[in-house]
Amino acid sequence: MDSARVRQANSLGVAVTWVTRTVKRVRAHRHARFVVLLGLTVVLGAATLAGREVVPVSLLVLPVLLGGIVLAFSWLRWIVGLTIGFLAVAGALGGFDAAYLATAAVVLVTAAVSLGLARSRARLGVTGTTGESMLVDLRDRLTAHGSLPPLPAGWEVEMVHRSAGASQFSGDFLVAARSAGGLMLEVALVDVSGKGHSAGTRALLLSGAFGGLLGSLPPAEFLPAANAYLLRQSWQEGFATAVHAVVDLSVGTFEVRSAGHPPAIHYQSGSGRWTSLQASGGLLGVFEKDVYEPATGRLRPGDALMLYTDGLVEAPRRDLADGIDKLQGEAERLVTKGFRDGAPKLIDSVASSEEDDRALLLLWRTP
Repeated sequence: MDSARVRQANSLGVAVTWVTRTVKRVRAHRHARFVVLLGLTVVLGAATLAGREVVPVSLLVLPVLLGGIVLAFSWLRWIVGLTIGFLAVAGALGGFDAAYLATAAVVLVTAAVSLGLARSRARLGVTGTTGESMLVDLRDRLTAHGSLPPLPAGWEVEMVHRSAGASQFSGDFLVAARSAGGLMLEVALVDVSGKGHSAGTRALLLSGAFGGLLGSLPPAEFLPAANAYLLRQSWQEGFATAVHAVVDLSVGTFEVRSAGHPPAIHYQSGSGRWTSLQASGGLLGVFEKDVYEPATGRLRPGDALMLYTDGLVEAPRRDLADGIDKLQGEAERLVTKGFRDGAPKLIDSVASSEEDDRALLLLWRTP
């Protein structure tokens, strides 16, 4: 008995291994996928012709649906053509009653949708879910560019980002780096024109370019280089705003440069006030050879620096200055409670709409 069970278990294991390897081979070879689905179409079609009562015509939707996922457009046309042929013959043999016509309509609509999806993927030269995987990979790379480097003791930072309509892609992004032996922290918060998916593709391109510039150039040359790069793209809707901050982590001195971006806000624990830093500079991608004058200051123990995008403070029928005042008013409440976990509180309490991308960075020096 025991030996029989062992043989049965071994046979089952061999069968599972064979099926697994076969599936992997089918998935790895495009021709094999086509042959398998073509054979499945022929088998189901022949069974349907033999008896619609036993094998319903609706089963013909399976190879069409699977083909729309894993086949290229040129091969999927053969599957769809063969399916339409079986539908026509099955109708001629068994009659075009109302139930048959309804089922055939579902199969044909599925075939049209599958062909449309395959044709759209063909423009990129990808099949199956490769296109979606590429987008996920690009999204992950954008998130990685915005990851903040670890800071030395006495410094803390928080970054919160919310996309319009809870989209995974956004026109707001952050790039950050530590340079000069780790003593200098550079961050650039960028807001690309548009929002959500419409701005996401441009944000993906710019995040890679700006991430390469940040830390590789002297701080004063970052925004001019970013502006020159954006001008070379010649996009119809290609402008962006940015705020670039450089902080010396050893002594706390900082420089903030702005390219048409809402002003950064500096909290001074000595006076207990939040003040806007008026750095001047034009939009990126609009003016050639623009000059970006910095605003300077120093972060002492207990001080904080806040960078944000206009989606946080801008709203219909509300002046931008009123939105900034509201942000500063909400930030006053953080002083007594501490800045930790303050960034998500601010972005939730100040943002008036979820129809725009919103981002906020809060950097502070512990007392």
